[in-house]
Amino acid sequence: MTSEFGVAVHALVFLNHKGRTVSSEELSQNICTNPARVRKIMAKLKRAGLLSTKEGVDGGYLFSLDPAEVSLREISEALEVQFVASAWRSGDTDMKCLIASGMADVMDGIYSDLDRLCKEHLEQVTIQQIDDRIFSKK
Repeated sequence: MTSEFGVAVHALVFLNHKGRTVSSEELSQNICTNPARVRKIMAKLKRAGLLSTKEGVDGGYLFSLDPAEVSLREISEALEVQFVASAWRSGDTDMKCLIASGMADVMDGIYSDLDRLCKEHLEQVTIQQIDDRIFSKK
């Protein structure tokens, strides 16, 4: 998993709280990252219909959906996030040893199951719930 997911959730919660168009510069300051990185992530969210944009001097990003209806799973799908995976696989499918030749597929299945469980959990968490968690502390 990359940090794009965290940036996207942060951005949507911030946009929801502000309730107005916000520039990539203002978003990047609040998220503590580069504006170009924010724009790249926001483009994916826009393509998924999770936010809109406004051109011009007062341009930027606007979140106008119902925050209680937007789940973190939708955000992960817009970004094509895989939460649990491994870039390295042990063993070798051409080896005679059943453990060496079979372990990678078994582990891939376990990672896939864990990824599915993560996404099922994120289906239950909304932008509104994140906002509520933050502001109930104060």
